[in-house]
Amino acid sequence: MSGQNGQAPAELLSANNITALFDSVDAFLFDCDGVIWKGDKLIDGVRQTLDVLRSKGKKLIFVTNNSRRSRRQYAHKFHSLGVSVSEDEIFSSSFAAAMYLKVNNFPQENKVYVIGGEGILEELRQAGYTGLGGPEDGEKRVQLKSNCLFEHDKNVGAVVVGLDPHINYYKLHVRLMDEAQVYGPISFLFSKGGEMGVEPGHGFSILLSNEKDFLKSVWTNSDKRYNRYGTLCIRENPGCLFIATNRDAVGHLTDLQEWPGAGCMVAAMCASTEKEPIVVGKPSTFMMEILSKKFQIASSRMCMVGDRLDTDILFGQNAGCKTLLVLSGVTTQSTLQDPSNNIQPDYYTNQVSDILELLGQ
Repeated sequence: MSGQNGQAPAELLSANNITALFDSVDAFLFDCDGVIWKGDKLIDGVRQTLDVLRSKGKKLIFVTNNSRRSRRQYAHKFHSLGVSVSEDEIFSSSFAAAMYLKVNNFPQENKVYVIGGEGILEELRQAGYTGLGGPEDGEKRVQLKSNCLFEHDKNVGAVVVGLDPHINYYKLHVRLMDEAQVYGPISFLFSKGGEMGVEPGHGFSILLSNEKDFLKSVWTNSDKRYNRYGTLCIRENPGCLFIATNRDAVGHLTDLQEWPGAGCMVAAMCASTEKEPIVVGKPSTFMMEILSKKFQIASSRMCMVGDRLDTDILFGQNAGCKTLLVLSGVTTQSTLQDPSNNIQPDYYTNQVSDILELLGQ
């Protein structure tokens, strides 16, 4: 099995190696966005491929970093797309956040502030915790004026940050870098070669790093910038945990294009708190620890199928799984084969349904 450094190039999945891969695993772990679907559109051939894998006795598990939905909500989405999947087969980063608190004996009398969607709040409730924030704080605003003290709940013992399309200044607090000046209420922040720069943008701002131009910040307008409520909890509440569902830069939230991912919100919190989060989603192996205990399958008998090198494939490698990259989502073949890429899956193919074709079904 390949490691991260000095790896052999990934093999193209073919009729010559599909049987060896298929016979070597008992379970297939699938990412969802860009692998099973794009937005609310099922990728061609997925339903038939999953049916055949089940009929041949393979366990199917769905491991997604997208925290917008709970396991129950994801099961509903699968069913709405004509794919039969149970809650027990779904491991979302929203669920992982709640489970992290539970396995680490987080006191149930403490509250959890959520920068993210209803999926995180629902999983927290299922685990017996009280969640604050979430979508309902998306419409709240702060008053920036003299002698105005922003109050926050002193009983918040953890802040969970996930994908939040409703992020705003109430949730966020910014300390702009001295080197950067925002020209107007809407701008693009970027970083190239270690230097900060600012130029006008339209609708949101993103801070780009010089490593693959990954998003490092969050869209902003005159009313929406960096985390305030969450920042105060982490900085001022003793022992408050900073938990990130994932650090994905972008994701396929719709079928036609990529959108900024949870990594944008997490980066904003890192900047304002000057702390690094506990990451519970891929490539962290925390979810693997949970599902391995549940299904009693050795990770060496699993194949992780995903569209991202830095999350899905790295997750599989970190856990000791075989890995299959599909090119139906974020990663392109040119990115995979770029000399600067040091994450090589065991195999790669265009899309999930290639498995079906190569098996001769």
